[in-house]
Amino acid sequence: MTTKAITCLFSAAALLLSSCASSSTGRKVVSNQGTRITSVRTTAYTHSESDHIIYGARTAVGTQLKFGGVRSAAADWSVFPMGTIFQIEGTPHIYQVDDYGSALVGTNTIDIYQPTKEHMKAWGVRSVNIRVLKWGSFSRGVAIMKERQKYDHVRSMVNRIQRS
Repeated sequence: MTTKAITCLFSAAALLLSSCASSSTGRKVVSNQGTRITSVRTTAYTHSESDHIIYGARTAVGTQLKFGGVRSAAADWSVFPMGTIFQIEGTPHIYQVDDYGSALVGTNTIDIYQPTKEHMKAWGVRSVNIRVLKWGSFSRGVAIMKERQKYDHVRSMVNRIQRS
């Protein structure tokens, strides 16, 4: 088999698998450009908020919060698994789910990282359409959360992933 044929085969398999991911947000449409999900509620957060100060500018994955070519986002990892890469329609920015927050569990909300409180407030709360370019990994998320299950919100995400 040629490299091009193998690449096409893997692309088709990835597209098929991405259509199997579940979310109770808006309507989902799968195309060769990813999974489009409509009416996703988004909020914003920053590392200097009082409930994030203890973590500094670090994500739940342990990396630095990003606000560059690829930007950090937080979500319920049982809805948008850790590592999910998406784009908000109408913007040039790419986001990666590398964080979670207790207020997000069970809400189907994505929290967009912003570098300052001013940026955070300017974002506010928005209903947007997103295009999931690559679904993350439930199993990698569970592996990260395994040692953190003393927290109710973490235990809730792990239980929801393991039930599905």
